[in-house]
Amino acid sequence: MEQRTLGDLEVSAIGLGCMGMSEFYGATDEDQSIATIRRALDLGVTFLDTSDMYGSGHNEQLVGRAIADRRDEVQLATKFAIRRDDSGNRSIDNSPEWIPQACDASLRRLGVDHIDLYYMHRRNPDVPIEESVGAMGELVSAGKVRHLGLSEVSADTLRAAQDTHPITALQSEWSLFTREIEEEIIPTARELGVGIVPYSPLGRGELTGSLDIEADDDFRRFLPRFQAGNREHNQQLLAGVRELAEEVGCSPAQLALAWLLHQGDDVVPIPGTKREKYLEENAASVEVELTSQQLDALDQALPAGSVIGERYPTAGMATVER
Repeated sequence: MEQRTLGDLEVSAIGLGCMGMSEFYGATDEDQSIATIRRALDLGVTFLDTSDMYGSGHNEQLVGRAIADRRDEVQLATKFAIRRDDSGNRSIDNSPEWIPQACDASLRRLGVDHIDLYYMHRRNPDVPIEESVGAMGELVSAGKVRHLGLSEVSADTLRAAQDTHPITALQSEWSLFTREIEEEIIPTARELGVGIVPYSPLGRGELTGSLDIEADDDFRRFLPRFQAGNREHNQQLLAGVRELAEEVGCSPAQLALAWLLHQGDDVVPIPGTKREKYLEENAASVEVELTSQQLDALDQALPAGSVIGERYPTAGMATVER
């Protein structure tokens, strides 16, 4: 597996998002999920992504069990800041008081003595970013965390954070379906030497061209892009992707991932899956070579702004790029 560098952290060129192994995308199977994580390591997909809010801690425990005897092979990323109460209500807490507590809890659930990349999952703008990143930096000094990351922050926030402590990676949604960060945020990250970790690089499955949402508890049912009218329009945009995938000799999913990988050596997408079959397909995308003409054709097939419907409901959109 090709290796890439986020800041000064070396990781596999493609990672594995583990969120869906605990919730959000329908039924889960722990044995299957653990087998998928272990298969990822066998394939050299060693950059694993989780969060303390996925399954209210369940996902970290699951990942911890999967890597228990293979910790040295893994670049382990997790996140803090989204808190849930007993009723499932969410709040964003990136206060200096909460951050060390959240980190210690994640270390216990993961069963490890350090986290390779620790992200602030979302930002509460009521807390100065300098205070949050300062507290995160203390975790680095304590040896509990090796590198710091931010998720879904604005260019201005990223600059202020980098002035406080070196930031290794920015995790934000980026795909052929979601390109807003290309205008200002990605150029800023590159100016600062911050690596880019796109989540939902397959448009939450839509870019596979074969997504069928069946489960009642699949949260995509509540996303504007998947509502009637919006989804039909967006699916029509996939015709050009399917045609080009046939020309290249890969699947639409592999083409979408290859497009991201071709955006720069500082880009490491983390497609999520619960199944070995799709993991293997995703991992093989690193072998897909695209010409400049094919990249241009993809830009024409899915130009920025062509997808309709927000990526989250109103409340969710209020928490991104802050």
